Amino acid sequence: MARATISGLEPEKKRKRKDGSSHASKKSRMGAFDPPQGVDFQDQALRLEEKILESRTNYNSIHTLLEYLHKYDGAEDEDINAAVALCRVFCRLMAGGNLSKSREKSGNEATIAQWLRERMQDYEQGLLRILRNDKPRKQCTALTIVMRLFKEKASHLNRSEDAVWQSDHFRQIVQTLIEEQVAEETRAEFVEKYVEKYYDVRYYTFACLAGLASKRYPEVLVQNTLTILAAIKSIPEQQEGVEDFYVEPPIKAKHDLYSSTVLKKQAQKAWMALLRQDLSKSQRKTILELMSHRIAPWFLKVELLMDFLTDSFNFGGSTSLLALAGLFYLIQHKNLDYSQFYHKLYSLLDSNILHSKHRSGFFRLLDTLLASTHLPAALVASFIKRLARLTLFAPPSGIVATVPWICNLLKSHPSCTFMIHRNGETDHDEATWGDPFRQEESDPMETDALESSLWEIQMLQSHYHPSVATIAKIISEQFTKQTYNLEDFLDHSYGTMLEAELSKDVKKPPETEYEIPKKLFMKYDAESGNVDSWLVKHWKFN
Repeated sequence: MARATISGLEPEKKRKRKDGSSHASKKSRMGAFDPPQGVDFQDQALRLEEKILESRTNYNSIHTLLEYLHKYDGAEDEDINAAVALCRVFCRLMAGGNLSKSREKSGNEATIAQWLRERMQDYEQGLLRILRNDKPRKQCTALTIVMRLFKEKASHLNRSEDAVWQSDHFRQIVQTLIEEQVAEETRAEFVEKYVEKYYDVRYYTFACLAGLASKRYPEVLVQNTLTILAAIKSIPEQQEGVEDFYVEPPIKAKHDLYSSTVLKKQAQKAWMALLRQDLSKSQRKTILELMSHRIAPWFLKVELLMDFLTDSFNFGGSTSLLALAGLFYLIQHKNLDYSQFYHKLYSLLDSNILHSKHRSGFFRLLDTLLASTHLPAALVASFIKRLARLTLFAPPSGIVATVPWICNLLKSHPSCTFMIHRNGETDHDEATWGDPFRQEESDPMETDALESSLWEIQMLQSHYHPSVATIAKIISEQFTKQTYNLEDFLDHSYGTMLEAELSKDVKKPPETEYEIPKKLFMKYDAESGNVDSWLVKHWKFN
């Protein structure tokens, strides 16, 4: 880094070498500052700070501190100590008007002010370097300093209301925070201490992210942008109460910063710019999980989310489930018209749904979506029948969640109870009767499920697993219980069901063989004199 000094000011005197030579070392000729051995650098930085503030003839010491700020091979905290000292120096100089542009200043004073502004730009770049490349602890310190410097600039250098925000300084801070090298805790601190707390920082953070995300990003920058946007929870509901500003609030009463509508527009632009990026599957899922409570409330035009949600549905699997949850939120809270919603929901009921790890979340969503008593009976019957059919191929943990759900749905939709009272052998000719349910039909209103019966649940009463057989019998008993709490059944798995069976008290020990055979699936040797079991005689085991 070339040493920049002010002409006309007395430069720092170089220290003589211990051998008495008047020649300065190479490091000294570059202007570096080496504290004497045994002297703490922090104390030396404080002395330089005091010298700078005492007289303008010592301004060249600013460059000495800048060299330590940019130094990579020094002691661990030398750059941070230099950064703290320079922060106090520049804050005092700005408060004293030494960096401001003024027509009243003479040529020499204007030159000094220009030189100080250039050094402060070097200082800002040094802080961004620490924020970008150093350890998380030092990154958080650099973030605090750079935001403090930004606030002082707004107070003393930029007199207009938006000048400091429209400058490149804040955009560089936000751009640095989304880079790969910045730690997650640094981004979290930025959101917690500044974005969530101050209205103006939140507004211009959205504006910067919208501008930065308008270009194609690498995946890591998309993820970091998503992290910042997802962490912003403070959604204004009304215009009043906007009073926490990081810098001096605007004087104009109708300024954009006082409008919650304009803030939501900026947030909407930022989110839409992110949604247009090439999102990975995990990023898409994260966005869909946040859709109803973090993203959609920011949007003034919720129909802008339709394309993203419908495209996400086409991914299939759990992504489709999360997309439908977002669509239902828009229908329920934003009066969005989406006529194919239940048609798409019905298409999710395939052979994999009861085997999925998202099964419990799906049933919670399904319980909410079909709770309305205004839904057509034919539609509800199709969902009941399709899930009843899927239980024939489902694991026990999936069946014990499905049967109580069907019972609850029959209680809330009494017109569907014909399905449990209908007997094909008595209602139709025994030779010609078959299940009228059209399983391959994609439209839930055209499946004829209401004309069918729930014979699948009756078959489950003979299931090999005792818990499944017991719970399937409730469909044949009187519905004396009002509803079943689904949370008691949703989180079962093979492990929990096996543990429940093993923990039961055995009232009567099961009968066992009197003599334990030595071989079950293999023939005995002829010399042993033992008789092969019936199983071995009639079955061949490889």
